[in-house]
Amino acid sequence: MWLEPRAEEIEGQMDNIKWVLDGSESDHLLSCSEKVRSQTVLSNFQLSPSTYSVENVIFVFNLQFTFNVALLSIFGKDEVMYREDLKRCYYILEKGYNSMPINLPGTLFHKSMKARKELAQILAKILSTRRQMKHDQKDLLGSFMGDKEGLTDDQIADNIIGVIFAARDTTASVLTWIVKYLGENPNVLDAVTQEQQSIMKRKEECGEDKALTWADTKKMPITCRVIQETLRVASILSFTFREAVEDVVYEGYLIPKGWKVLPLFRNIHHSPDIFPEPEKFDPSRFEVTPKPNTYMPFGNGTHACPGNELAKLEMLVLVHHLTTKYRWCTMGAKNGIQYGPFALPQNGLPIRLSLKI
Repeated sequence: MWLEPRAEEIEGQMDNIKWVLDGSESDHLLSCSEKVRSQTVLSNFQLSPSTYSVENVIFVFNLQFTFNVALLSIFGKDEVMYREDLKRCYYILEKGYNSMPINLPGTLFHKSMKARKELAQILAKILSTRRQMKHDQKDLLGSFMGDKEGLTDDQIADNIIGVIFAARDTTASVLTWIVKYLGENPNVLDAVTQEQQSIMKRKEECGEDKALTWADTKKMPITCRVIQETLRVASILSFTFREAVEDVVYEGYLIPKGWKVLPLFRNIHHSPDIFPEPEKFDPSRFEVTPKPNTYMPFGNGTHACPGNELAKLEMLVLVHHLTTKYRWCTMGAKNGIQYGPFALPQNGLPIRLSLKI
């Protein structure tokens, strides 16, 4: 059973998420940068200097990467002990998201509800341990536990499940499109690679650790524009839900109070009046800041995605390691889109990856 929170509870929980994942806390995001860096390990591809190349589906890797980052951001060091159980339960749970709500043994919905119950039991163990230890931890779970409204354990569980879904699938989808667009645009790829290599070169000349720092991520303007353009072209978040809080007249049409409205971000991002040649992948268009309310990849207003800074950080870190250490080419079909539930290149973008010598 999913719990229906009050409006004021939602606002408080959004603030919790923003505090942990947003850019307003530089020290905290520096910590997140290190967390992300520690998870950016392409060992899944099992490449070594003696290995010429290996094939893999980049979306599958991106899902693993974003899932690990999400767990680390939510649970901190506690996730290590429960990581595999958390993953197993969530993988079962997500299969029931779009299933028919028939709670009979053997159905996806029934399995999903059982996994939801087990997930809550795992979370209860973590909560119990933290309360006994009385340690305040600066992760998302710690923020929920310290919420002034006093969230119940079930409400915390629902929030955690929602955050995992939001942090995992959407970011993994964007990362997959980034790899595709970079591979299809060699001039853009060269520019990004040079930018990332210059960061590495400067760190070597200064005798700094090779690990990326928060300051390094602020020296990636070309890479940032690639991410912006990918978010525009792919428009992973294609629409959102809003409710008219009063009667509104728009271009002669009356939208009565209480009616639901679906702003279509994809239509805005692909409007030739706003973005000339909208189907063309052109990161240089973001050398000029878009006009207000014309570019909304993370939504807009009070309910914009609270984890957008962490998502962008993951993208910057992964692009850095991918462009400085590897070469790749797409395998199979070059075109085609599938949905699961977000837009993806066909078959999750199988690629052949090789180490740069």
